[in-house]
Amino acid sequence: MSPYTDHITVHIRLSAYGDALIYGSTEGHRYVPGLDMKQRLFAWHEASFYGTELEVQQVQEVELVVLPAEQVIPFFAERRLLEHIQWGWDDEAGVLLRLAPALLACVDERRYIPSLPSFQDGKLQWTWDEAALDTQTSKALAGSSPEFREGLRAAFSSSVFSRCYGTETTASDLRREYPMLFNKDSAVAGLNEQAWLISIGWKADTAPFRPLLQLLEPDDYEPIWRLKLVLQDKIDPSVLIPVRLGEDGYASGVWPDAWTTHVRERSAGWMEHLRASLPGAVRSGQSDDILSKPLTDAAAWQFLTTDSRRLLEAGWQVLLPAWWEAASRRKPKLRAKVRSGEGEENSKGSGGSMFGLDSIIQFDWRVAIGETQLSEQEFNELVARNERLVKFRGEWITLDPALLKQIGQMMEGVDSSQGLSFQDVLHLHLQRSEEEPAREAKEAREEEDEPQDDAPRIELEVELNEHLTKLIGQLGQQSEWPKLAVPAGLKAELRSYQYDGFSWLAFLRRFGLGACLADDMGLGKTVQFITYLLHLKENPLDADHRLPSLLICPTSVLGNWQKELNRFAPSLNVMLHYGSRRPGEKAFLDEIRQADVILTSYATATLDQDMLKEFTWESLCLDEAQNIKNAQTKQSAAVRSFPARHRIALTGTPIENRLSELWSLYDFMNPGYLGSLRAFNVRFIQPIEKEQDEERTLQLQKLVKPFMLRRKKKDPAIQLDLPDKNEMKTYIHLTAEQGALYDQTVNDLMNRVQKLEGIERKGAILAALTHLKQICDHPLLLTGDSSENTPDPDDSMDTGMLISRSSKLERLLDMVRELREEGERCLIFTQYIGMGKMLQRVLEQELQEPVLYLNGSTSKSARDRMIDQFQSKTLPPDEQPSVFILSIKAGGVGLNLTAANHVFHFDRWWNPAVENQATDRAYRMGQTKDVQVHKFISLGTLEERIDEMLESKQQLSDNVISSTESWITELSTEALKDLFTLRSDWGG
Repeated sequence: MSPYTDHITVHIRLSAYGDALIYGSTEGHRYVPGLDMKQRLFAWHEASFYGTELEVQQVQEVELVVLPAEQVIPFFAERRLLEHIQWGWDDEAGVLLRLAPALLACVDERRYIPSLPSFQDGKLQWTWDEAALDTQTSKALAGSSPEFREGLRAAFSSSVFSRCYGTETTASDLRREYPMLFNKDSAVAGLNEQAWLISIGWKADTAPFRPLLQLLEPDDYEPIWRLKLVLQDKIDPSVLIPVRLGEDGYASGVWPDAWTTHVRERSAGWMEHLRASLPGAVRSGQSDDILSKPLTDAAAWQFLTTDSRRLLEAGWQVLLPAWWEAASRRKPKLRAKVRSGEGEENSKGSGGSMFGLDSIIQFDWRVAIGETQLSEQEFNELVARNERLVKFRGEWITLDPALLKQIGQMMEGVDSSQGLSFQDVLHLHLQRSEEEPAREAKEAREEEDEPQDDAPRIELEVELNEHLTKLIGQLGQQSEWPKLAVPAGLKAELRSYQYDGFSWLAFLRRFGLGACLADDMGLGKTVQFITYLLHLKENPLDADHRLPSLLICPTSVLGNWQKELNRFAPSLNVMLHYGSRRPGEKAFLDEIRQADVILTSYATATLDQDMLKEFTWESLCLDEAQNIKNAQTKQSAAVRSFPARHRIALTGTPIENRLSELWSLYDFMNPGYLGSLRAFNVRFIQPIEKEQDEERTLQLQKLVKPFMLRRKKKDPAIQLDLPDKNEMKTYIHLTAEQGALYDQTVNDLMNRVQKLEGIERKGAILAALTHLKQICDHPLLLTGDSSENTPDPDDSMDTGMLISRSSKLERLLDMVRELREEGERCLIFTQYIGMGKMLQRVLEQELQEPVLYLNGSTSKSARDRMIDQFQSKTLPPDEQPSVFILSIKAGGVGLNLTAANHVFHFDRWWNPAVENQATDRAYRMGQTKDVQVHKFISLGTLEERIDEMLESKQQLSDNVISSTESWITELSTEALKDLFTLRSDWGG
């Protein structure tokens, strides 16, 4: 009995792409349906998911099963078939069955090669290595039809790609190991398959030599450029044997006998390959001319810069003169050499003149090529020779025409007879200073790794003289700053970094260079600038024509400046130019003649711009200089218009959001230093903000660094200098609205107390006291009847309006923003619930982060939760509170809030011990940072009077001052009036 249940003959045709088109027939010559054929022939074929993924095509009455090219050879080599079917094979199928195992072994054992004909057609295909096939396989291939062999090669190539290079990693390995396979411009003319496989590195070169093209430079014996073909001994590379290529294409010369066979085999294709590899500038019609005709200077230049690279890409070895590699990297540099003695006279600061960025520096042109320095005349003489390769002073130098053109244009663009400004010199030096060696090494690597077709840009450099080298060195190094005597009139002990800051300001002033003192909040920018002002008074540039300095600051800190100037420098004559009582132009002119410092606000300076710009100020200082971050505002334009011998910016936040703010700051300090805003935008803002360009970031840092001094509290040297707890008083003016309400409340009280006695008098005084303290905080608080039931601010009210109505709120917001930008946390104490709610609302909206508020009505569970949240180090940033507002009664004791290192007393408590207890929520065991305590005091009000009493200890003793405030009710009417009345000299 037959073991077979069926008999099927398999018919196969291979397409040009290597796919197998398969159909079956039965003994009765009937065609097997496509579905049946798939299920039977591929029942064990896992790659096609047992035939289910194979496509069936209808051609007339025959249904063809399509087996993809990459599966053809593996399927017929493995031949896993159903055994109960008797399989028959047509002629081509039988040949495929015999060839497939051998071809699959070639694939798996990597005995395949890239196809030269396919490469010449611009494709990468694989074919089997003929040497890997046995005689029977070779005969079977030879006996097949050309169409069959074409399809088989395509199927073989697909198998190689699928099994050997089917992943991204293996494909990348192929590109890395054999880059010439993917160079479509590679010249293959004249190369047989063996030579081509050697040229791309697929097969090892067994010849004892390698052919090289050598460029010979002119010398005393033969003053011409010449190209020669030489054979280099692989064992001894110093052995170079010149050969000639005859008209028949074969090489002639004298070489070792053992080389002869290899030379004969290979030289026949050299000439054709050379012609295909070399462009027309070297190639000519006669074959002998290619290697024997002298090269012109232009042809030698092209060979060095372009042709040699093309030959390397085509598989040729090239030997260039030993000096070329170094010479090709030496790009000419145009230098402005500052003449000896330039800058010395101007920088002495005598006679009222200062150096300044616009000072003119005389220079001479120099062109540097490597170690060779050319004067302008020598350079022009070389250019006139119109040669690209020149031997000068015994050394070969390259003169790239494109670079020479750039140098000529740059020389023409700068009139050396007019000199350069010190600003230009400083720019050029800073851009090519510390990182120059690293940049040159980087450029050399880039040129070596990835040659550029376009000529690189020439950069103008500056060669400083001894004096300017010292000056610019001082700008960049703190250790080089001159040591100045501390002004005799200073009533303070400067910390070491504060002394450095004052010295730096005075040093930059000597050269007319603007400065930005950008220390962290709390490091004493105020006392550093006051020391500088005293230095100006005690060391005038021109004693006969002394000018006052102009200090512009936010309205909220005017009072603070007055207090600090009087405290640290009582010898300075300070004139406040602010408010409705400020003098007109004529009176102003008379008053400033006696003043050392004119103090005004940004708003007032803008209003009085026309008057203030009529004077040249000794120095012009902007406090909280971020107020001019938008260069387009009237306020910014006004302060820029004021002439000054020296400009200074004080700010803890030199840049808040955008680089345009930095430009605005520097354009005030040193006008024009960073160019126009449009040019700055193109050069720095777009590359840095949009593309995060590190090189442009570094360039900008180098430009701004000499004129900005920024120290942070976390700097080790600074931390050692600071006390554990630093208390600072912040003096603030009332707004016009607050001042009017304050006066009205005091007048009402004075009228009432004259008519009241006993408990009624005491009640009226306490009520007025509360109202006055609330007015100092915010006028909106006055709408409540008491501190405990003050209504919330209207939710519809704009926060900007809320801020503008209170100088305290405005100043607090500025300070909290600054410390938050440093990543620090703070506590804010206030005695009024309405103020606490208002602070919470404003700060949450302005900071865009959660703000906590704890008062007497907060439950214990909520209180504990708030403390845990604030102290947490693990919450996500959008959930982590960093600002904690507390009622001084509810939060003044018993809490551990060491996550904060800033404490604000928004309104004052009468008992210092109570304030200190509140401060100690942050300043206690577990605190790792220095604590900054800020006490807000409204100038001219009872807050200032009480603070003076606490300081003097003359009128009040510890047992009198208490948290009950009852002692105030016992004062006489006259004493009450003196305590409460708003001092007119602080009026707005």
